[in-house]
Amino acid sequence: MLIRSVKLEDAERLLEIYSYYVENTAISFEYVTPTVEEFRERIVTITKKYPYIVLEEEGVIKGYAYAGVFKGRAAYDHCCEVTIYLNRESKGSGYGRALYEALENALKEIGIKNLYACIADPDPEDEYLSKNSELFHSHMGYTTVGEFHKCGYKFGRWYNMIWMEKMIGEHMS
Repeated sequence: MLIRSVKLEDAERLLEIYSYYVENTAISFEYVTPTVEEFRERIVTITKKYPYIVLEEEGVIKGYAYAGVFKGRAAYDHCCEVTIYLNRESKGSGYGRALYEALENALKEIGIKNLYACIADPDPEDEYLSKNSELFHSHMGYTTVGEFHKCGYKFGRWYNMIWMEKMIGEHMS
């Protein structure tokens, strides 16, 4: 297993992983899979300020994780939103934990104190969305701090959204 920084040439493989979630799940609230060019632009934008990492096994990317802006004001500069996607066949392999631990370490190095995850939440679970992401984040030390009701509409139904939070640094004055 190798965890490394993303490269622009990874965009096609990352998009292959991500497109499954756009097209078949309510995990992503995007309706249309971005183009490779759009995905590359997202990588460029994110990596200007935050870590974006991939996990490879035997030369094949199995998942990726990155951080992004939580809110666009200076007072929030010690916070970020985190995102992770795994190849759908890779669940339960420990890749998610490895990616998030590496991402957290990289974020600590740049002074990030608070991590936030925005997660689609089913009520009830259905064929497009389960509570797996919420459970994964709970296992990684995140706690639920907010819930928005029926705010995401996909596949002809409404989904809730929760925010989960994890503190990874000391808050000194």
